[in-house]
Amino acid sequence: MRANTLRATLVVLTLVAAAVSTGTAAAAPANVNQILDRLAHDVATSGTKAVAAAERQIAKAKGLPDGHSLVTMRRAGALHGEQLVAAAPDDDNATTIKAYDSKGRTHELTTAHEPNQPLVLVDVDVEKAAKLGMDVIRQAMPTPQTKQLAGYWATQVTQVRVSDVQEPWFKGDAEIFALVSGFGLDGKVRVDPVTMPYLDDENTTYSPNQLLVHWNNYKYDLADVVMMEDDGDTNYKALAQALAAALLTIVDGGAYIPLVSAVLDAIPDSWYTDDPDYVESWYTLSEQGSGVINGASGRGWMNTRPYFVREL
Repeated sequence: MRANTLRATLVVLTLVAAAVSTGTAAAAPANVNQILDRLAHDVATSGTKAVAAAERQIAKAKGLPDGHSLVTMRRAGALHGEQLVAAAPDDDNATTIKAYDSKGRTHELTTAHEPNQPLVLVDVDVEKAAKLGMDVIRQAMPTPQTKQLAGYWATQVTQVRVSDVQEPWFKGDAEIFALVSGFGLDGKVRVDPVTMPYLDDENTTYSPNQLLVHWNNYKYDLADVVMMEDDGDTNYKALAQALAAALLTIVDGGAYIPLVSAVLDAIPDSWYTDDPDYVESWYTLSEQGSGVINGASGRGWMNTRPYFVREL
């Protein structure tokens, strides 16, 4: 989530990959945070020449297609002094940050407060990554059937509020998305990912008027919602493969069954690298349901209403 302690001078810079890495030694890093840590060292000592190679590695680690700018830099700390560069930690509870100076020397910074010298934090552009990740999940699911009607009913989210998702100052914006699950017209479980980029702060009520469930895609008038967040280390390919392998084996028994537990059980343990990735879940949204519905874990609520989408 947006770090509320960054000053107004904080700037988010999306890096444009302009050159090929000069090739720091050693084997390719295993995860996103290792890639970012190596990139932080390279940026501190030789500028942004290594960005292009790092972005290719990040795309692979996150299970995303290549060719997209996935690295961002943001400024924190004081305006004057020796500039340091660090990878944003993948742990919200981290107590220290390893930063690099222009000579490649390491400096240990506390996370209790912003540093008293300029700091550049290298991180993943999670907004862009989440959008690409939603496409990865959609492509992993079978092509769904859709009712051919002159318009259809949808569930509109008029208000939504969640808590316990605020990021510390050293983390950038987390990207919230929802996994809407139900039985498709063919009787097979389908999962529709929906991005919710406006959810920036905890304990804040948002009024998005977003369409969350499109009922022309479903056999029954009930669906479940699991809300998740990507704050850097999410592997969308692994998530999509796990969902496809687990959920598509569930058989339609002629009546709706809740799917929240099946969705959560399908997610690999390794995907929960940066807690808490699970935000909230809602059981059995109905086509004509309206009003406030509280999440199962007590960390959020939504106000919904039926919305008829008319054919043009």
